[in-house]
Amino acid sequence: MNQADHQATPLNFASLGLIEPILKAVKQMGYERPTPIQNQAIPPILHGRDILGCAQTGTGKTAAFALPLLQKLALSQGRRGVRALVLTPTRELAAQIDESFRDYGTNLSLSRALIFGGVGAEAQKRALERRPDILVATPGRLLDLMAQGFISLAQVEVFVLDEADRMLDMGFIHDVKRVIAKLPAVRQNLLFSATMPPEVQSLVASILKNPVHVSVAPTSSTSELIDQSLYFVDRPNKRRLLLHVLANPKTARVIVFTRTKAVANRVSTYLNENGIGAEAIHGNKSQNARLRALGNFRSGVTRVLVASDLAARGIDIDEITHVINYDVPNVPETYVHRIGRTGRAANVGEALSFCDAEERSYVINIERVIKKKIPVVSDHPFPMSDNPAPALNQTPRPASRPAQQQSRSKFKPRRRR
Repeated sequence: MNQADHQATPLNFASLGLIEPILKAVKQMGYERPTPIQNQAIPPILHGRDILGCAQTGTGKTAAFALPLLQKLALSQGRRGVRALVLTPTRELAAQIDESFRDYGTNLSLSRALIFGGVGAEAQKRALERRPDILVATPGRLLDLMAQGFISLAQVEVFVLDEADRMLDMGFIHDVKRVIAKLPAVRQNLLFSATMPPEVQSLVASILKNPVHVSVAPTSSTSELIDQSLYFVDRPNKRRLLLHVLANPKTARVIVFTRTKAVANRVSTYLNENGIGAEAIHGNKSQNARLRALGNFRSGVTRVLVASDLAARGIDIDEITHVINYDVPNVPETYVHRIGRTGRAANVGEALSFCDAEERSYVINIERVIKKKIPVVSDHPFPMSDNPAPALNQTPRPASRPAQQQSRSKFKPRRRR
């Protein structure tokens, strides 16, 4: 059964077969109509089918599995213990999924627990002693607590593997297989992934049984709501160009993506030194620091979040005005994921990419995958000394004029070693 071609969206969530307590919670959250992924996934999940979902971030994927999962558990109460396990690669994504279960299940008497590494385990152990219905976890801490006897997966009825491609990218494939080996043979499986590389397809074949395929916004596509642009710039001038761009008052809430944690730290420090509130988020930060940075960014206390790809996966904030690729990613799918953080919830967004000489081939590959040319901004204060724009793109775009140009003389580019 393949749902990929089913595009009609019901008038409301009630037509999907959801029960009144869940419909009430959905209404309280301001949801009016289901997204395509919710439309395609919720009915077969309610009917007990396995799901293979391919969807980008920002498509409503969490609600697509959380809403029917909550309903199934609510209608079959009686057993105690973990009846639904959601496995996800990062702490931030785990926390956001748990928060979604809390909000969607506010009118239900179901219990939850959230476990991940990077923080003390005592509070998590106490939560597990209460035998929650729903467990959201990252692989490492889950296996640790299973080994210590704090978790039994013997009663799991529904297993959700979220962000499967990122799970493999982070080297969790063996941990995932160890967890799956502890699950009951008879269960419902829901697997979601933004991309479907061969490794994910192999995993699909091993755990899903006659799954319903749902696919929305393939990873090679970019939203028409996102205005993309490309800046050619020498690497030592990237930070100066970033200040120039951020001088535009329209850049109200910005995610800046860097390739490494060290660069994220340096860029964040540099922005703060120049009067722009910024925080870095990456794997070397403590869990409390990462959650605090996300909270400050979500509330508007911090204007710029400087992130590595892994740390930022799963950030669910609708009002991001700009995404800036400080480093152009070498994987086209990563570019699509990054810029998908803006232009969400019917909002228009902008995605800017700073390309140095060594990243030219990355841009060519990205344009080949997304099947469009990214317009080049040729009129900016820090053009590349050997500007390749004419060779790569024939549609130059003038730079938007910021309110004021910020270029500080105290910036000294580092020498390349």
